[in-house]
Amino acid sequence: MSKRELDRSAVLGRVKSESITLTEATPLLGVSYRQAKRIYARYKAKGARGLMHGNAGRVSNRSHPKPEREMVLSLVREHYSGRVGKGVGERFGPTLTAEHLFTDHGVLVPVRTLARWMLEAGLWSKVRKLRSARHQRRERRDHFGELVQLDGSFHDWLEGRGPRGCLMTMIDDATGRNLLSIGKEETTWAAANLLKRWIVAYGVPRALYTDWKNVYKRGPTSNELARGELAALTQFGRMCEKLGIELIGASSPQAKGRVERAHGTHQDRLVKKLRLKGIADYDALNEYLDDYTKAHNARFSVSARSPVDYHLPRSRQALADDDVFCLETTRTVGNDFVVQYGTRGLQLDPRTRGRVPVRSKVLVRETEDGRLRVIQLTGQGRERRERTLKWTEAAPRVTRAVSCPVTRPTVTAAQALSTSEPKSRKKRDWKPARNHPWNLQARAWRASARRRAEADVHLTR
Repeated sequence: MSKRELDRSAVLGRVKSESITLTEATPLLGVSYRQAKRIYARYKAKGARGLMHGNAGRVSNRSHPKPEREMVLSLVREHYSGRVGKGVGERFGPTLTAEHLFTDHGVLVPVRTLARWMLEAGLWSKVRKLRSARHQRRERRDHFGELVQLDGSFHDWLEGRGPRGCLMTMIDDATGRNLLSIGKEETTWAAANLLKRWIVAYGVPRALYTDWKNVYKRGPTSNELARGELAALTQFGRMCEKLGIELIGASSPQAKGRVERAHGTHQDRLVKKLRLKGIADYDALNEYLDDYTKAHNARFSVSARSPVDYHLPRSRQALADDDVFCLETTRTVGNDFVVQYGTRGLQLDPRTRGRVPVRSKVLVRETEDGRLRVIQLTGQGRERRERTLKWTEAAPRVTRAVSCPVTRPTVTAAQALSTSEPKSRKKRDWKPARNHPWNLQARAWRASARRRAEADVHLTR
């Protein structure tokens, strides 16, 4: 019996012993007077058992047959079971298991029912998380494309079947829509290629929310501050500036909590799905990410509060991809019209030398495939123009020969005494010119000595 039924039994017992009337017991029962009369009639006929619900102890009409339950649990043990706790081979949770039971085996089981079955069979255990200090969550932006968060997550995505990698994630703040790619490291090109894919799919976002890293955003150095350059740009920041994207640096991981929570979701769901697929290399993983991202967005993304899309169209007529997604460095034209770029010398075409002054500044742009372009900037403000300069590989510089040590034969003391040949002294082949500083200084010293001597003779007379 439930607590409410026990309390009603005690109240109706007092009515039966005539210590209180049924009218007085009605407020204690919490029902109307008509309902109190019906309850009291059942109590007089069957006693306290008459107060129990009629379905108590009976099998529910909505319960699943026992063979169906055993079949489901056998599928869970065979395909979705694993070790307890975080790490390689972690077992599936009820939500992800229910999704795969429906998509892979055509078995539809409610998540709560499956969770109860898995708990009773020991196939899942609830993990109690220690609650930390709660931060007030920032409200989502109103428009799709108004703010996009970008970050990388290093993890053992293949669970030992391949090397560790970095999953690059872009997630829209308003809708939670994801775009993923994976590589070895969190590099400038990894971020640039993911941004390029986002632009192709949706357009140019208004702002990017990233970490303070040398890949995305950095502070000015001491030399830049001395020159008055307060805005320091990374190569990725320069790409965003050309596209008109505002780059915002997060002061803490909690500030960009949406992408951080997405990392946790992917580290749980994506790792287990890759285990089921048997994927063991990152090329196959990137191919699978397209299907995974579509299913993930359909499952977890939401609608923005405003139907207005804040993405802007990408105009390739104003700036081509080679002028945006490139590594750009400022270099100085040498006296021989060679632009030094790393270990390579870029010899400018002779026909353009008259229009490119010596010691002027040019831009060297390098694409991901290693192609180099030399750009000359002309004009100011809106009249600023870019001109591509032709170049060829410069001849290698002539390096001075390094003198090698000469190995001399060892001579004993007896052999040295027996030799009567005098030691020849090496004469100096080079003599300083008359106007050499050494000779000029020596003549000045001699003239000064003569003047002092003449002065002493004059005094003695």
